[in-house]
Amino acid sequence: MIKFRYLFLIAIASLVVACGGDDNGSSVDNFDHTAQALKDNDSLVSFLKKHFYDVNDSIVKPLTTGQTALFDDVNLKVDEITETINDVDINYKLYYYVVREGENNDKGNPSVIDSVFVNYAGQRIVATDSLSTTFDSNNKTWFALSNVIRGWSYGFTHFKGGENVTGNGPITYVNGGKGVLFIPSGLSYRNYGAGSILPNEPLMFYIDLLDLVPETDTDQDGIPSIYEDIDGDGKPWNDDTDGDSTPDFADTDDDGDLILTKYEDANKDGDPRNDFSDPDNPTIPDYLNRNVRKSNQ
Repeated sequence: MIKFRYLFLIAIASLVVACGGDDNGSSVDNFDHTAQALKDNDSLVSFLKKHFYDVNDSIVKPLTTGQTALFDDVNLKVDEITETINDVDINYKLYYYVVREGENNDKGNPSVIDSVFVNYAGQRIVATDSLSTTFDSNNKTWFALSNVIRGWSYGFTHFKGGENVTGNGPITYVNGGKGVLFIPSGLSYRNYGAGSILPNEPLMFYIDLLDLVPETDTDQDGIPSIYEDIDGDGKPWNDDTDGDSTPDFADTDDDGDLILTKYEDANKDGDPRNDFSDPDNPTIPDYLNRNVRKSNQ
C-alpha cells in the first residue's frame, strides 16, 4: 500500500524544484500546463459520462442501463479554479460528488488551509473508462490542507465535518461530509507524478470529512492562516510580505523585522491584526510594517 502522506511530501518537493527559476530568471518547467488542463478536463468529462455512483455500495461503477451518469447527476458539482504557474494563469475544473455535505454547522466548512481529520481512498483514472486498484485506503488521519495537493485544498472546502460522539470508548464521528473528488492532474501531481501515480494522471478520491479545526493557525503567530491571505485572492500560499520565500501563514515573523508576529500585539488582545502604531501608514498593521519594531514580549 502506498502511503499518500508520503506522496504529498514528494509532490511539494517536486513543485518547489520544478517551478524555481535559474540564475537568469527563466523557468526550469517548460511544460504546456494550459494544454494539459484542457486534455484533463476532456478525460474527466468522458469518465463521468461513462460511470455512475452506486448509492447502495457507495462506489463509482461503470454506467449500466437505467442508471444516471455522474456527469448528469445533480449531486455532481464543479469548482472552477485558476492556478498561476510560471506567471501564466491556468484554468482547471475540479469535479466533486456530494453524497452528504456534513452536519456540523458549528464548525462550518474548512478553508483551503485549515486542518482536517479525514478518511480517504484514492484511485488513478488510468483511462476514460477504467480505474486503477486503490493505492491507499482506510486512513483516518489529520492533514493540513496547506500541505496537500491542491485538489484536496479546494475540494474539502465543499464539505463539513461530523458530530463528535463521546462515551465510554474513543470519540466517534457521525454524519460527516462524504463524497468523491475527481481531480485533474494539474491540481495533483502535474507533469511529475509520484510513486505509482504517473505524470499527467487524473485522480479520484473517496473522502469522509470527520472533523476539522476552523481558522487553523499554522505557524502559531496569533493569526488564523486563512487571514494571512493579504491580497485576498483566497490563496494564502502566495502571500510573502517580507520576501523570504516563506509564505506568511508559515512565517512567524511576517515582516522580517526580527520581532515575532505574535509579539507585535501592542494592545495585548491576542490579535496582532488590530494594532496600528505608524501614523504615516495607518492602514498597515504593525506585524506587516518593518518600520514598527515594538514587542510586548
